[in-house]
Parts: sequence; C-alpha cells; structure tokens
Amino acid sequence: MYSLLLVIIYISFISLGLPDSLLGSAWPSMYPQFAVPVSYAGIISMVIAGGTIISSFFSDKLVRRLGTGKITAVSVGMTAAAIMGFSCSSHFWMICIWAVPYGLGAGSVDAALNNFVALHYKARHMNWLHCFWGIGATVGPYIMGMCLTHQQGWTGGYRIISIIQIVLTLILAFSLPLWKVKPSESSSAGEEKHPRVLSVKQLLALPSAKGILVAFFCYCALETTTGLWGGSYMVLQKGISKELAASLSSIFYLGITGGRALSGFVSMKLTDRQMIRTGQGCIVAGICVLLFSGSMIVMSTGFVLIGLGCAPVYPGLLHQTPERFGKDVSQAVMGMQMASAYIGSTFMPPLAGFIMGKVSSAVYPFLLLFFVILMTVLVEVSDRRSSRSR
Repeated sequence: MYSLLLVIIYISFISLGLPDSLLGSAWPSMYPQFAVPVSYAGIISMVIAGGTIISSFFSDKLVRRLGTGKITAVSVGMTAAAIMGFSCSSHFWMICIWAVPYGLGAGSVDAALNNFVALHYKARHMNWLHCFWGIGATVGPYIMGMCLTHQQGWTGGYRIISIIQIVLTLILAFSLPLWKVKPSESSSAGEEKHPRVLSVKQLLALPSAKGILVAFFCYCALETTTGLWGGSYMVLQKGISKELAASLSSIFYLGITGGRALSGFVSMKLTDRQMIRTGQGCIVAGICVLLFSGSMIVMSTGFVLIGLGCAPVYPGLLHQTPERFGKDVSQAVMGMQMASAYIGSTFMPPLAGFIMGKVSSAVYPFLLLFFVILMTVLVEVSDRRSSRSR
C-alpha cells in the first residue's frame, strides 16, 4: 500500500510538470494561427496564474471537504479537460477560457500533494518529487517538439499531453482507497490531528507566518527571474551570441533538476534547515560568479551553482510546514504559501524586466542577490520565532 501510493504520487508530480512548459514551446506556432501579437502569451499566462493563486488559497477548504486523493483526481481531470480544450481551440478567446480550469486545477493539487508529502513522508521524497516535476517539465516541450517536427502541429502536442493526463486521472480514481491509509514515515508524523479552521487573518497572525510567505514570494521571484532573463543578461551584458545564450539558459534548470535528485540523498544526513542554508549559500556563490565572470565556462558555472542552490530550498521550506506551524493548520498555511509563491513567479519577472530596461541589464545579478538575501533573513527569523513558539 505504502509503496504503491508513493509511486502514484511520483507519477502525479511528473504530470504536474508536463503542461507547465508547453505554452512556451508551442506559442511560436500558435500565435500566427490566432492572428494575435506574440506578447499575448502573457495574457494566457496571467489567466492561468490567477486561477492557480485562487485555487491555492481555497485548497484547505477543498481538502477538508473532499480529501487529498479526490482533490488530486479532480484537479488532474480538470487540467486534462483544459489541455484538450486547448487542442480544439480555433480562436484566441477560446484559449483564454480554457486557461481558467487549467489554472484552477493546477493550484489546488499542488498545495494538496505538497502538504500530504510534508505530513507523511521524509524530506528525501519531497526533493525527489520536485525533481520528478522537473522531468515532466522537460518531457512536455520534447513531446510538443516531436509533434511539430512530424507535422502534427501544436494541437497534436496538447492532445497527447491531455491523453496522458486522462490516463492518470483514471489511475488516481482507482487509487482513492489507498489515500485513506496514512503512512507515517515523516519526522513530523505522529498522532493524527484534525485540521483547525482558521480565517486568513488568524493564519497571518501565526508566529512567523508573514515572514515565511514573503520568503516563498522571494524564492519563486528568484527562480523565475533567473530563468527568464538569464539569456538576455548573457547577450546584452556579456556579449555572448543569442544562439549560445539560448543553449546555456537550460543549464540553470538542469542544475535544479539534478540538484533535487542529489538533495534527496543528502537530506538523509542533513536536516531541512541545514539543506535550506546550504542551498542559499550556493545561490549567493553562483550570483557572485556571474558578477565576475569573464568567459562562457565561468558564466555557465555560475548558473549551475544557482540551480544547484535553488534545488533544496523550495522542497525544504515546504517540508518544514507541518513542523513550523503544526499539522492541524499545515494545509491552510500550505495553500497560502503556494499562492504567495505563484504571485512572486507571476509578477516579479516582468517587473525585473522593466527595471532592467529602464536601468541596465547589469542590475540582473543584483536583483537576484536582493531576493536571496531577503529570503535568507526572513527564513532565519521565522525559524527562530517558530522555535520559541514551540
């Protein structure tokens, strides 16, 4: 039972990653067909992000009413239907409509699964699960690329991903009895507590809640800003060719995916707090390398270090949630953390781009440094307050 449920959760995380990077790989083929400007991809992205933020906020109520298993099955089913809707869309407004259930399905399942793993499994699984998300995010564009190469078009790519999601929905539906058997492998496991119902105001009043929410905001702002503007920084500030910069941009994500695979093993020896601190230090080292890099190899090393540093931070912060706030409120806090993270990843990269455009691309490493320093300070303060509270 325990092993089978764990396999299903791993597959679910691959499924979470599959559609996340599809729009970017498909949009160059989509926007000419819809006769809209290339910038309209931002509209779709914002609609998806809005749905994700809303469903993350309400994930606590949904999980209390339906349970993690049903929420996961329903959410993946919504995502499958939305992606199939993408594949059948002939106008831009249709894509925008289908983006609503796409976002709503993504947010609640993300918060529900992360809290379930934080409650019932050890830290290594949280790291490996987010590594599996990276695998899904890598495979998605590959499937889209194969469909475009073999003349099946972007609609064929979305259709294949939708079929995969439908199959997973059926697997999740048949696996619902497994979710009732709660494993107790996590260090925070113990006597099961009934979740408390708290208002947003009461949740924000919890010790260190505000600080940790801003820390999640800073982490996702850091990760998405690094990935989105890294190539531009290499071209505009370091004089690297556009073609080479495009190839080197993937090194950052390779560092995250490989780092999370490695972090799963390292977390057997180190605590979440130690893993987070190590990651933050590695990020700072990578940014410093970027600042003083003079060659392609050195710059690549900087992006790899930032990716390796990012790898344990997000899973570690998520896994700390039941220990930091208590198992009875962890789902509610988890939803707010995920919403705060999505807000950071949605709004900060465009703002960073605006700042770089107004000032200079040279500010790119300093923006990253600001995010990681603020995050580090907030996490340290939150850890001390949580320790005193406990």
